[in-house]
Amino acid sequence: MNDTVYSSVFKKEFQDLVDLKRALGFTYHTEACAFRRIDSFFIENRLSTKCVTKELCDLWCRKRSHESVTNQAARISTLRVFCRYLDDIGIPAYIPPKGFVRKCARYDAHIYTDEELQKFFAAVDKSQSVPGECPYRGEVMPVFFRILYTSGMRVSELRLARLRDFNPDQGCITLQGAKNHKDRIVPLHPLLTARCIELKKKIHSSSPEDEYFFMIRPGQPMPLVNVYRNFRRYLENAGIPHTGRGSRVHDFRHTYCVNLLRKWTDEGKDLMAYLPYMKTMLGHEGFEGTAYYLKLTAERFPYIKECLKSSFPDLIKEVSVNEQKFY
Repeated sequence: MNDTVYSSVFKKEFQDLVDLKRALGFTYHTEACAFRRIDSFFIENRLSTKCVTKELCDLWCRKRSHESVTNQAARISTLRVFCRYLDDIGIPAYIPPKGFVRKCARYDAHIYTDEELQKFFAAVDKSQSVPGECPYRGEVMPVFFRILYTSGMRVSELRLARLRDFNPDQGCITLQGAKNHKDRIVPLHPLLTARCIELKKKIHSSSPEDEYFFMIRPGQPMPLVNVYRNFRRYLENAGIPHTGRGSRVHDFRHTYCVNLLRKWTDEGKDLMAYLPYMKTMLGHEGFEGTAYYLKLTAERFPYIKECLKSSFPDLIKEVSVNEQKFY
């Protein structure tokens, strides 16, 4: 299903690239939406010939006010993919070099406290639907954010899940072609399974199985911008600080992992035996990403640092992670 429309001089090339990636088995929904922003940029700059110059690339790559380095790097990466494709098919295009943006220090992940989580979800539960604009917000958001926190899923993995991906009988979600292009099964808490069943009854009484479970309206998944906008509103209502480097949606994933590792440690579990489970749950290809959470847990909870050190001395000491990889 092609749900993204392009209008610039490169509209055919954008769509051809999206179609090519999907034919190769990639979902390519997020990327297709990102291409739309570049498409609008080309229109705004009145590009009429099929040629992407260095000057045009530099204008796109320029850091915007209030934009994080990570978001800037993501924008540049998207343009780099498209320009490389243009170059491959013989259309003149300057390819932004890697390393265009200086690497900054690793983001210091925010681990939500129990009190913050209680306040946040109290704010979420006060969500109200807006007919015509956000007709399902009051029903969707409380379930969406609870699953996000209790499953460790990535934002787009959850927002792009479809009705057919939910299995209420087994209490799980099957993520089709998630990051690293692998399917995986994510279990849900029984109480959340019940809430999903209730949500389905309320907003999906006549929906086909390929409908987005957390749709903003029929045929349309919840956009990332809606997730972030509502997230910031809930933080404000809950009195949780949010700045350019403050609490992020992705920190729910960090909090889930740290709390799970803390729970296993307190229960005396053998982490060597349990880490493969976490690796699978998170959709990591290797143990580097999982090791990051070991280090993060040791930093946040010094009382279990010695326990982790005894099992993973090298990982705790040496692991260094480019966090952008794990979005």
